[in-house]
Amino acid sequence: MATRFQIAVFDGDGIGPEIMQPTLDILAKLAAGGGYAFEFIPCAAGAAHYAKTGVSLPETSMEVARTADAILLSAMGLPDVRYPDGTEISPQIDLRKALGLFAGVRPVRIFPGLNTPLKLPEGRSVDFVLIRESTEGLFHTQGCGEVTETEARETLLITKEVSQKLFSFAFDLAQGRQAAGRGYGRVTCVDKANVFRAFAFFRALFDEEAAKHPQMKADHAYVDATALWFVTKPWEFDVLVTENMFGDILSDLGAGLMGGLGVAPSADIGTQHAVFQPCHGSAPDIAGQGVANPMAMILSAAMMLDWLGQKQAVPQLCEDAAKLQNAVETVIANGEARTADMGGQASTRDAALAVLTRLQVS
Repeated sequence: MATRFQIAVFDGDGIGPEIMQPTLDILAKLAAGGGYAFEFIPCAAGAAHYAKTGVSLPETSMEVARTADAILLSAMGLPDVRYPDGTEISPQIDLRKALGLFAGVRPVRIFPGLNTPLKLPEGRSVDFVLIRESTEGLFHTQGCGEVTETEARETLLITKEVSQKLFSFAFDLAQGRQAAGRGYGRVTCVDKANVFRAFAFFRALFDEEAAKHPQMKADHAYVDATALWFVTKPWEFDVLVTENMFGDILSDLGAGLMGGLGVAPSADIGTQHAVFQPCHGSAPDIAGQGVANPMAMILSAAMMLDWLGQKQAVPQLCEDAAKLQNAVETVIANGEARTADMGGQASTRDAALAVLTRLQVS
């Protein structure tokens, strides 16, 4: 009997369902040819669900997420649907905190065909990973900050327990990238330790972990300088690790280097669970038109395959992850199906079909 994996599927809001369905179709095709199977379990959540029910993440959906082998989540949130305090509906953040998904993995890879604003020097390439701590930092008091008529306060939290797991994850990832010939074996701690005691604490914990990996390079960078270097010399980075809010900002800058959020995948990973989702929002202005770019969603699914393959010791999943990423990159490089955000006229379905076709001929 084929190995079967249960995947919790959150369709999301806006364009979310439009980019999720073709991604599931591609995963099902890969599974059929790879000797394994997926059971996709729909999970209600999001801004539209909140508008109907007053609940953004039902406990039934949370239970499915807890027991699933992996979680695939599409774009969430709508600009005109908010909690009473004015903050966004963001079940993805609730999932991160509830499941302890401390490592937000944001790959930044510039490959042929992307509309990057950079002019790379000859012989230079950009392929790095930003790891954003995803459960605490400046997001710690999300929705619970203190607000009076005269002032507002939010609390930044950095704990030793979470930071140690985060830094261990970062060095393991850098070591794996180096072994695969994709990285320098370098981890950079991005902080603001020259101003905030919390970040000096963060840096000290990083240095403790770095001492356990003498074969790896470890260094530090202030977040403002890092933002500059993302633009001026991004090819020097390998793995970067940072606090939640800094990572939130830098990950969008990284997506900008690739030409936009439409090609930016992500994962939020803990010790037992992981969520995979595109970095972009729900784009309600184009919802229902069939023109959304599905590539970030598809690339996030490729990340899911790789994580599942490693965690479950199923090499075929890792092989299919590499095939899927290569298919997306080939389609983009050849200009086979460019959606409007990439300067073309392809529909969501056209773009997904091009990827599926490329997989079938590979």
